Amino acid sequence: MVYLIAVVQERGRALLPGVTVTLVVAAAAAFLAGRYHAPAMLFALLLGIATNFLSTQSSCKHGIEFAARDVLRVGVALLGTRITFGQIAELGWHPIALVVVSVIATILFSAIVARLAGFSTLFGLLTGGATAICGASAALALSASLPEHPSKEVATAFTVVGISVLSTLAMIVYPLLADHLHLSALTAGVFIGGSIHEVAQVVGAGYSVSRETGDIATIVKLMRVAMLLPVVVCAVVIARRTQGSAQSSVSPPLLPWFAIAFLVLAGINSSGWIGSALQSFTNDLSRWCLIVAMSAIGMKTQVKQIVGVGLKPVLLMIGEAVFLAVLVLFLSRWL
Repeated sequence: MVYLIAVVQERGRALLPGVTVTLVVAAAAAFLAGRYHAPAMLFALLLGIATNFLSTQSSCKHGIEFAARDVLRVGVALLGTRITFGQIAELGWHPIALVVVSVIATILFSAIVARLAGFSTLFGLLTGGATAICGASAALALSASLPEHPSKEVATAFTVVGISVLSTLAMIVYPLLADHLHLSALTAGVFIGGSIHEVAQVVGAGYSVSRETGDIATIVKLMRVAMLLPVVVCAVVIARRTQGSAQSSVSPPLLPWFAIAFLVLAGINSSGWIGSALQSFTNDLSRWCLIVAMSAIGMKTQVKQIVGVGLKPVLLMIGEAVFLAVLVLFLSRWL
């Protein structure tokens, strides 16, 4: 027992400096996001990149790695408290079918176009999953489930930047488009909830149209969040096949622990055992874990690496966003 306590204390001392700096950067990002009404994860990434010299400091390195890996997975697991199976069933099978089809089609489109553009399938899965499911949160969840790779942090950082910018633009443009096309409250809610990337932007765009549209958009968005679990499992399967059996590196588990926790928490939340106060707390905790993780990922990223990705990945993400919006708008006509 004494030995265990000593090990924990030693581990804590090794992690404390790095975790502390990620918390400070995350707090600054949250403050700036509230002040300027912009995505907190984007600020966390940018501030993290600005302080990336800390990741090379021996005293901070282990804590930053811990935040980018383990804190990230805790935040993803806690996303399960955002949804209930009742919310998914409430709208009937048509919106569920629309969400399933649009998510699968967008990810397949992304993987195919990524390969045609000379990128790996996993990069297409990362950007396509972020576009199709829930933006930066999905990007982080997929990144956590994929095998370690020298360029994984760069790809994740690029995806978060791109998805944050596109989601903010969609929040402004899509309500105007819904009004221009004279969409009903139901159709507009499904379109906004089914095509905008981030939860916060979906809420902002939906309620800017009407309360009914906002309610429907939020539920549809949470249905997309529920797709995170099967997509993560598929990502792990694809990663295993991509690695190949000849490699000596350990393959990721078929169902990562944070994916199991996500499902369990969604089930508990569906049972009504999680009260509103506890749900609010877990949602805030999940958000903070993801912001801290994003800060750590930023610290591990070099600016020249992001700039060096070129124009093709930018066009890929724009193409994914346009493909998803057109597909959802087309399918929503049959509601």
